[in-house]
Amino acid sequence: MNGASLLDRVRPLLPALRERAPETEATRRLPEATVKDLLESGLLRALQPARWGGLEAEPLAFYEAAAEIATVCASTAWCLGVVGVHDWQLALFPEEAQDAVWKDDPTTRVSSSYAPTGRVTPVDGGYRLEGTWSFSSGCDFCEWVFLGGLLPRDGGVEMRTFLLPRRDYRIDDNWHVMGLAGSGSKNIVVEDAFVPEAFTHSFAEAFAGRSPGQAVNPGPLYRLPFGCVFASALVPPALGAARGAVEEALRQVKGRVSAGDGRKAAEDPAVLARFSEAANLVDAGWETLASAWRELQETARRGEAMPLPLRARTRSVGAQAVDWAVEATLLVFQAAGSRAIFTDNPLQRALRDVMAARAHFINNVDRSGPLRARGELDALEGEFFL
Repeated sequence: MNGASLLDRVRPLLPALRERAPETEATRRLPEATVKDLLESGLLRALQPARWGGLEAEPLAFYEAAAEIATVCASTAWCLGVVGVHDWQLALFPEEAQDAVWKDDPTTRVSSSYAPTGRVTPVDGGYRLEGTWSFSSGCDFCEWVFLGGLLPRDGGVEMRTFLLPRRDYRIDDNWHVMGLAGSGSKNIVVEDAFVPEAFTHSFAEAFAGRSPGQAVNPGPLYRLPFGCVFASALVPPALGAARGAVEEALRQVKGRVSAGDGRKAAEDPAVLARFSEAANLVDAGWETLASAWRELQETARRGEAMPLPLRARTRSVGAQAVDWAVEATLLVFQAAGSRAIFTDNPLQRALRDVMAARAHFINNVDRSGPLRARGELDALEGEFFL
């Protein structure tokens, strides 16, 4: 499925999502009506295998859809990106895990918290988990969760994802934040839960392109690198919010006259320069990300191995694009005048949302930016999240 087909599903939703944006932020979670819209439109199942009723769309089309939603509500786009990608990862799990989640209801949803902050103990037949995992976006409307954990392996550690049903964890509502408030990225608390071996997914297997789920989901979509698919889903909410901020600020500037000197804002060269620079930054961010993804998707279609330099480049340009999104939003916020600071002005929410997106460790350009150079220098040892 191409980008145009998914965008056709997005555009009818935008007026309602724009209207619900203040409610989404105030309640610190997606409204039920929004979850219903994302499900009924198929957007939340865009990366789910067709054999489970999903669209099995290409990631670039999915990212474009998320960016379009972010023009009116970045929190909704963030949840769509994160939770939507989980359908893709679940397709890489052993078939037993896929059956457990989707057999009775293929629309069942999974949230996540990958940072390995809890304790994992190997036991007969699987593992026992306990502890607290943070930043589980969209957890309120999900019935399962992916949790990251570390296991000792050959003198080092192995990173795995562990799949747990809702009965095995509780949600701690600690989500009181200045940006992406509507994403509901709360804590997941596990007291003591058993996870069977078949309900785990090895990052090493994902990195090598040898996930067990590929036996039943052999399409090109499921041959793409895990690190790139997930990491890139965190970029469109920032880029889309920045583009929405540029469009909103332009609407507000039209007809605005400075109270100080009576000058029309739309004729002020400094204002025009800021808008042009902001729009260019957003366009550049999207095109660099899209260019990398076109190469990844074509490589998958050919059935070839994913080159590490391309994977590193994809991660690097994604973080750079988010940095540009922050810069672009700040430019138009400053150009929009004093009305932009009012809490009912969507510009201030867009600025807070892109800054929150930039705070994620994947979107940190200081961390992810150097990956491209390291890839070209063949110095990526130990980078399993590619």
